[in-house]
Amino acid sequence: MSSQDSDELTPLRRFARGRYSVARPLARWYVLATSAELRDKPLSRSVFDLPVVLFRDGRGEARALLDRCPHRNVPLSDGRVVGGELECPYHGWRFDGGGACRHVPCLVGESRAKARDAVALPTRELDGYVWVMPAHDVTPTTEPYRFALAGAPGYTTVRQRVEAPGTLHAAAENALDVPHTAFLHKGLFRSESRGITLTVNVRRTADRVEAEYVGEPRPPGIVGRLLSPSGGTVQHWDRFVSPCVAEVEYRLGAENHILIATALTPASDFVTVMHACVSFKLRVPAAVVKRVLPPLALRIFQQDAALLAKQTERVRRFGGEQYAWTDADVLGKHIWWLLRAAERGVPVAIVNRGVTRGDAHATVKVDAGVGEALGALAAALC
Repeated sequence: MSSQDSDELTPLRRFARGRYSVARPLARWYVLATSAELRDKPLSRSVFDLPVVLFRDGRGEARALLDRCPHRNVPLSDGRVVGGELECPYHGWRFDGGGACRHVPCLVGESRAKARDAVALPTRELDGYVWVMPAHDVTPTTEPYRFALAGAPGYTTVRQRVEAPGTLHAAAENALDVPHTAFLHKGLFRSESRGITLTVNVRRTADRVEAEYVGEPRPPGIVGRLLSPSGGTVQHWDRFVSPCVAEVEYRLGAENHILIATALTPASDFVTVMHACVSFKLRVPAAVVKRVLPPLALRIFQQDAALLAKQTERVRRFGGEQYAWTDADVLGKHIWWLLRAAERGVPVAIVNRGVTRGDAHATVKVDAGVGEALGALAAALC
């Protein structure tokens, strides 16, 4: 029996599909740190397995270089910042924010030479986050996503960071997937059906997809009445903004508004770092919500991360994914099409060619008993 025949008879090989939902849109912006994290020491980070070092230059501006000294390939993140320049820990070469080598300690003569320069990456610092584009040979034509409500008048913002062992696609779909909340987060979200059907309106444009849930009832109980004394329905939107932001937005009446915006950074093909920025204004005092929301959100993120780790292990063990889809899987396919379009740098319609389902505008029905996040918050406040 040949080794090939032996491989084909291996049980796992019989079920392998050999495909992973991995996309690498390099010419896009990704969060690599919070502003608070980046102080006087360099930070080591990774995006798409690319080692990156962050530091602040002489003006205090965030800078990003490839984390490799051009002299002897030592990680620059092991060095220090001296006078706004990044000093290599091996021979003391120093680099400015643009990657130019400004000082070679043992060299008598001119330090400047292009071959001695480190590779600099486009960097922006906005809304308390440091964004990097992992493509040094690209001139940015866009700016990073803005966390519109962070610091907005009348809103309170809390932030969380969680690392999930999963692909960018898997993490994005998980963040915007409603049906799993009744099972994975049982006890935090409502798990039984109330016999109410929601209409979901799906709209996709060139760079994003949105699912609007229509007919979601006000959370039950005293907190629901406190949030909206006159009753009414919840306005609920889930959005994926290509290639790396998941938004979950709720409105209940004129006084209650929650926006959970999560920046997803692929540290590698199978590890995604999630930076969640939760901005809210509620009838409930903000001080009370700030005590309740962070541990609730962290518990949910940790449960998701643990599940994604198990999913990733199983996918890799079988040598690829095998997905079955229903109308309740509202955004997964759209997220994948948008990621592939961003990777290829083409309109999403081209990636979508030949696909008979998943139109840019569609309406589906789902049960209201799954995934009521306002209900989870209301329960936690009781």
